[in-house]
Parts: sequence; C-alpha cells; structure tokens
Amino acid sequence: MKRNNYKEGTIITATELKQNLGKHLDFVVEQDNDLVITRNGKKIARLTPYVTDIEKYFTVRENAREYQYGGKKVSYQEFMEIYEKSTLRMEFINGEIVILGSPTAGHQEILGKLHLIFSQYFKDKKCRVFLAPFDVHFNKKGFEEPDVMQPDLLVACDLENNITEKDKYMGTPALVIEILSDSTRNKDMVDKLNTYMLSGVEEYWIFDQKQENIMIYYFENCEIASYNIFKKGDIARSIVFSGLSADVENIFADLI
Repeated sequence: MKRNNYKEGTIITATELKQNLGKHLDFVVEQDNDLVITRNGKKIARLTPYVTDIEKYFTVRENAREYQYGGKKVSYQEFMEIYEKSTLRMEFINGEIVILGSPTAGHQEILGKLHLIFSQYFKDKKCRVFLAPFDVHFNKKGFEEPDVMQPDLLVACDLENNITEKDKYMGTPALVIEILSDSTRNKDMVDKLNTYMLSGVEEYWIFDQKQENIMIYYFENCEIASYNIFKKGDIARSIVFSGLSADVENIFADLI
C-alpha cells in the first residue's frame, strides 16, 4: 500500500499492519490521521495519533463549544441569555449564532491604521469611533428581531439617548467597516451588507486584503444608492463625511 493512497478512515488488515508496521506508524504520525484495522472482515482496532491529556482537553473543549453554539438557530432573547453567560465572541445574524475567531496579524494592522485615520478625522466632532469587540443591535426594516454584530470599526453619531443604564450602545452607526478574512468573506459581503443596509447604516466600507482594494457602499432609504471600488493608486473617499479618506496603497503596505 502506497502512502499517497491513504485517505481519512483508511482500513487495513491485521496482516498488512504486521507486514508494514513502521510504514503505517509513519503515516499516522506524519499525516495526523487514523487507521482502522480489520481481522476476518471485522473492524477490531484503530491506530490513532497520540495526544497529551492537555491537548485532548483543549480540542474537546473547543469542539464542544463550536458544536453547542456555532450555527445554532435561536431567538434574539435566547441569544442574549447565551451570550451573557459565555466567554466566546459571537454574533447573531438572521436568527443564527456565529462564533467569531481570532483576527490575523494583517487584519489587526489594517484596523490599527484605520483607527488612526478615523480618530484624527473625528477628533473634536460629535461622532465617536469604536473598535471591535463592540456589540451593536441592528434593527432591520421588515424584521421583528435584530441582528447583533461586532463591526471591526464603526462611527456612531447618535450616542445621545442611545446608551443604556448598563452602558450599552443601542443606536445605529452612520458608518461601519469590515476587514475581510477567508472565514468571513461571504458573511461580510452578503449577510452583513444586507443587515447594514436594512437597518439604516449610511455607509459600509469593506477592506479586501487579497485583492488589496476598498469597497464603499452608500445606502439611502435602506437601498444601495452607490457602490465604488478603490484600488492601488486611488484614494477611497467617504460620501457621508466630507474629507474622510484613506490611501489604498498605504493601507495595505508592509502588512505581515
């Protein structure tokens, strides 16, 4: 049996194991995969990579969390009860719980650059700039229950009368930003775009590290009024906030 013929859950006979024990052990260790052993056509044992007790603990714990919450359909009230008791970062989109992973170094570098640009622009202005994790409850037009999301960066201009006694923001941002990653690309460009549009957000900036471009959506009356893509050599400019801009090449330069 050639190693490149192995597949997940490969079955070998006890005789094959005896004849090529070293080869089979190498596969299990190098490929981090299991081998099922049979005798007389019946499965009798499994050859599996060794993991320490602490590795097993963390693997089981993380998988259990994902299984328990990720993709689960619940009501808004149920989500809030789960969220308040959990240490996980999570969002609530279209009635489904979404577990948030850790951002990459490149993601954080871009976010840092944007925070400097936006903080400088909004210095001494009414609007405030917030970074994730910062919960926002988006009330979509035509939907009974809100989505709860954590934009990478947001601009809030309606803080007055929209901060609860528990210091929670319950307004609607004027501008939101998402930095795409492989795991969030579809969600950010479809589900989140729809939520932001229907909830009254005026402008949505999407930063694409792979394409090294910036997409800016401008919404009016819960519909897309305009859409522009800015590439290297361009200056991405806000429609809502005159003078707010970002140099595309500088944003994506020298990332890890």
